[in-house]
Amino acid sequence: MKFNFNLLAVLFFFSAFLAAEPDPAARPAVPPSSEQVIQDNSFLIEEAYNQEFGVVQHINTFMRLFNSKDWTYTFTQEWPLPVDARHQFSYTLAITRPGAFSHSGGGIGDALLNYRYQLIGNGDTRFAFSPRFTLMLPVGNPHLGRGVGGVGLQTNLPLSVVLSRHLVTHWNAGATLVPHACNAHGDRAAATGYNLGQSFVWLTLANFNILVETSFSSAQAVIGINRTAWSNSMYLSPGVRWAHNFASGLQIVPGIAIPIGVGPSAGEKGVFLYLSFEHPFRSLRR
Repeated sequence: MKFNFNLLAVLFFFSAFLAAEPDPAARPAVPPSSEQVIQDNSFLIEEAYNQEFGVVQHINTFMRLFNSKDWTYTFTQEWPLPVDARHQFSYTLAITRPGAFSHSGGGIGDALLNYRYQLIGNGDTRFAFSPRFTLMLPVGNPHLGRGVGGVGLQTNLPLSVVLSRHLVTHWNAGATLVPHACNAHGDRAAATGYNLGQSFVWLTLANFNILVETSFSSAQAVIGINRTAWSNSMYLSPGVRWAHNFASGLQIVPGIAIPIGVGPSAGEKGVFLYLSFEHPFRSLRR
């Protein structure tokens, strides 16, 4: 399946333009201030808060692992559906370079189309739960390690709990199925995987947070025709994030974390960079 890199570049720049220039007529539901809190800006762990009605978020991430020499850049846009903000659509595009194929340089990775439903609570409640369902599109080249080589299905179950005024925790459990995955040699097999994650977010200030995230994943890789093998990875990732709030309703959240391999990933180290633009795209009633 071929993918037009120019189309991807146009989409990236168009999204960045939207983030930099929010609708002047749009007004947030609550007047912004320097104390506007940071909420849906986790790094490796998914929080259970859908986008508010009339608000869009543009998320950029970059992760570099030093030992394996892998790096991945992703761009995600999250949109609440106009009929009901409990329904959220998002997509994720990626550019990646697996260390095992460093000679080939970076290239397009697989794309994700995501639907998430706010089943319980929201950003103003103590408990929130919002299952996500994802369609994986095989636009990455599996022969260069940039994709799984087949259409896949994924789900994740994020749960968010406010423990106190200054401490929030997020929990994840998910699974992935690729019925016809492909490896670099062209062999195909059905591959599955699962992921678990947990984080604590210390709300040090309204616009400055400290995070500690733990992420575990186990996935099958194709090693021959109808043959797979399991591999595991686990990271402990301390990080910080902070917010810049503007009168237009635009909120910019940069962040940085240091993923440290533990257990099956012991000895690995890396850096994770995060940059989010969030703003209203339509006028909201007070």
